[in-house]
Amino acid sequence: MLARGIYREVPMQMQEAKTDATELEDIEIRLLLEGVYLHYGYDFREYAPVSLKRRISEFARSEAVGSISELQGRILREAACFDRFVLALTVNVTSMFRDPAFYVAFRSKVVPLLKTYPFVRIWHAGCSTGEEVYSLAILLKEEGIYDRCRIYATDINEAVLRRARSGIYPLKMVESYEANYSKVRGKGLFSEYYTEKYESAILRASLRQNILFSQHNLVSDGSFNEFNVILCRNVLIYFNKVLQDRVHELFYGSLCMFGILCLGSKETLKLTPREANYQELVGGERMYRRIS
Repeated sequence: MLARGIYREVPMQMQEAKTDATELEDIEIRLLLEGVYLHYGYDFREYAPVSLKRRISEFARSEAVGSISELQGRILREAACFDRFVLALTVNVTSMFRDPAFYVAFRSKVVPLLKTYPFVRIWHAGCSTGEEVYSLAILLKEEGIYDRCRIYATDINEAVLRRARSGIYPLKMVESYEANYSKVRGKGLFSEYYTEKYESAILRASLRQNILFSQHNLVSDGSFNEFNVILCRNVLIYFNKVLQDRVHELFYGSLCMFGILCLGSKETLKLTPREANYQELVGGERMYRRIS
């Protein structure tokens, strides 16, 4: 009888221990993020918690540390470790002409509006390694307005910005780039926009001349210009509601009247504080025009 009672208590004790460990890890993560914010000024505290916890846990395993607390000490004391941490937490999935339907809609609906301006300022927020920025540059060049455009491409991660500035991508990716280019109704040959060297595709210097790549933190940095177009695609899905609303305020304050805001396919203006200030420009493609 005694043995049976003990048998019943063990699973409960194990469950309580597991719960305690989970709560302790959550506390460690909060302390880590607070430390990163205080020491480096990078604020990840309001990123979507489930995704954030998974990425931190994966990074801790890759760094071969015994706990999140140990990881915190390493990140705060080693700049190189912090750089790796930022790279692990930020999502850098991108491609040339990713989501071709978006570029088809941009060419047909947005470009005619941009042609009415003598000069066009575009902010590509969360540009990652730059493939989508150069895709936009190609499209604008083919439409004859790239020479009067300036693209400000920003990201929180300096490592991916260095790659973006270079305009050099693996040659093995070109086949998929060409396939996407054909889907967006490109007006020439994709091969006209790069040269091959050392198993790499080096984009033409003429594509880079009107692009300014710079570091910008959507969480903590403010507006730095007034724009005709803002693109922030597949970034906000990693933020919680409070942070999403904060970024929408930043975009609203940075967008000129009748300017265009482009979001990712899983992002929307619905239920945001600024929903009433925009009108949907292209149904299904998350393109909005500021109307007030």
